[in-house]
Amino acid sequence: MNRLSHATQGRYAPPAPARELTVTSADGARIYTEQHGLDDAPAVVLAHGWTCSIAFWAPVIRELRDDYRVIVYDQRGHGRSAAPQYGGYTTDTLADDLVAVLDQTLGTAPDGTKEQAVLVGHSMGGMTIMAAASRPELRERTAAVLLCSTSAGQLLAEALVLPTPRGRVRARLHTAVLGSAAPLGPVTPLARRVLKYVTMGRGATVEMTDACARIVHACPRQGRAKWGHMMGDMDLDRYVGELTAPTAIIVGTADRLTPKVHARKIDAALPNSLGLTELPGIGHMTPMEVPDTVVGAIRGLATTYLTPSALATATAPAQTAPAQTAAVPDAATATAKEQTA
Repeated sequence: MNRLSHATQGRYAPPAPARELTVTSADGARIYTEQHGLDDAPAVVLAHGWTCSIAFWAPVIRELRDDYRVIVYDQRGHGRSAAPQYGGYTTDTLADDLVAVLDQTLGTAPDGTKEQAVLVGHSMGGMTIMAAASRPELRERTAAVLLCSTSAGQLLAEALVLPTPRGRVRARLHTAVLGSAAPLGPVTPLARRVLKYVTMGRGATVEMTDACARIVHACPRQGRAKWGHMMGDMDLDRYVGELTAPTAIIVGTADRLTPKVHARKIDAALPNSLGLTELPGIGHMTPMEVPDTVVGAIRGLATTYLTPSALATATAPAQTAPAQTAAVPDAATATAKEQTA
């Protein structure tokens, strides 16, 4: 993918992977995947959101890679992964890709025991996990889940990007925003201000806003528009009750794209919820705005629900390189730490 762009230095610059992999999805599409950390470490799988890429997880990967095997992939039509074929912009496609990543990067013991991972999904990544909730492959491979800033449906009706009354007019305006294929152009000061308003809280720094803008502006505009339309129409409510793994939820109180009403609805419907943490003043891009909070939540889940296993490398499927406590930690403490960093 030639348009990939991201920060090149500092906390938000993507670290070099230990391994690059090609995962083949159900329809034969190639999904670009990276592994960070040691082969025999417990596994964490990260699924990014709409208009993002692996680069979005850079600060989280940096904090986890010394202790975990971090598996990240570019969602279909993002980063270096293939775009969907005609009619392929669906939640089923997202679910197919996720279970393919799990099956082809995690190990299986000779007796058939499946290696499990902590799954983390941000925005469309969280939708991906919910879309796959009824799949046996996901249930077998999932020790615990963290959902960050996401929704199961009614996205257009609840979004707060445009300050208009709830109803048809607001839904139509949000449809125009999410489904726009207009080129975003270069990352200018104005572009950063717009992106910060739409996706981040007021406390977001210039560094994190610029890193986020570079990633979003690099997303192919046709894919951005088609996935945007898909999210506007999706209804995953029926799948939330099928997500049986222990699941924690994080949302920012200043999230305009997936406001906290979505997180509260998901929390109420989950059969094994570990609780919802609302982060004061934080926007939609929680893994970039408060990576320490997200990392702390992942570590808590991994410590409680993941057991170190020899399954990791000895039985992991062969891969081909393409070109070469379970509760979320105290949000106020973690957020204050990041905003003063």
